[in-house]
Amino acid sequence: MAGIGLKAGGITFATVLFAVFAALAGLAGIGQLQAAGIALFAGAAAFGAVWLSIRWMIEARFEALRKLMRAITEKQFDDLPELQSKGTDEIDEMLNEVAKAAKTIEQEFYRLMRLENYRKEFIGDISHELKTPIFAIQGFVETLLDGALEDENVNRVFLEKAMKNVTRLTILTNDLMEIAKLETGELKSHIKPFYIADCVQEVQDTLQYRATEEDLTFTVQADEQDCRVMGDRNQLRQVMVNLVENAIKYNRPGGRVTLRVQSSPENDKKVQILVEDTGIGIAPEHLSRVTERFYRVDKSRSRGKGGTGLGLAIVKHILESHGSSLKAQSVPGEGSVFSFCLKKA
Repeated sequence: MAGIGLKAGGITFATVLFAVFAALAGLAGIGQLQAAGIALFAGAAAFGAVWLSIRWMIEARFEALRKLMRAITEKQFDDLPELQSKGTDEIDEMLNEVAKAAKTIEQEFYRLMRLENYRKEFIGDISHELKTPIFAIQGFVETLLDGALEDENVNRVFLEKAMKNVTRLTILTNDLMEIAKLETGELKSHIKPFYIADCVQEVQDTLQYRATEEDLTFTVQADEQDCRVMGDRNQLRQVMVNLVENAIKYNRPGGRVTLRVQSSPENDKKVQILVEDTGIGIAPEHLSRVTERFYRVDKSRSRGKGGTGLGLAIVKHILESHGSSLKAQSVPGEGSVFSFCLKKA
């Protein structure tokens, strides 16, 4: 019963009690005036008792409701009161609904705060990434215009360095456009069956020369040559290229890179793809963050190798669109293993 309903009930109860006492007084032969007084006193006492019980029943709940509304208004979600009432009247229903709304608003508030912090961090990161090659190009061009252009011993060197930074800007821009399309869903995955062994061989053909330049042994091991998987061939090829490129970048001269295809040890309806290397490895505190945008374990080394810091972020989004995820294991000084699974066709 709502607060107004309880109040009306108290008045009704008092009125009925008044009538009963009046009737009993009449039967007992008490005068009408005395009977009216007794009945009035009894009715007033009953009304007071009912009203006090009403106050006791609803006051605490209304106070909790006020605290909830105040916490929502002031965004002080740490001050949300703990609900003790377990009744089933209208006030309890309202209190529970407001409490649910407060929890929803709290979650959305903190989600928006995280997004805002992420946006600020992203803008700072991308500004830094763009600023470095732009300033380098500016410096080389200014030097050439100041007279170095006529010096044949340095003009080609400076132009080559400027071109290298232009290429870096182009790669960074392309990666940013791609990850933006992946996040917004503009870049769709065209899922269909294809032979994973053929795709793996293409990756080896593309990157074999890079491994040779770095004095590395790059091998491919495909246990199931005739196995077909479900996925977007071009996107998954890019995933493997990015993983193998990282394994080459962060390896040691004379090291090994292995691209392996095997049945998943956890699910025989899936295929597991692994990229193993004997490189510098990744410390445990960095391992969980390697798929974040622009996150680099070794910033100076990464830039020197030409990385944009977006490769593993792109890998993560592509695999998520395929219902998969990237797993990473690493031992500093010994090497790393990155893996993911795909459904067999």
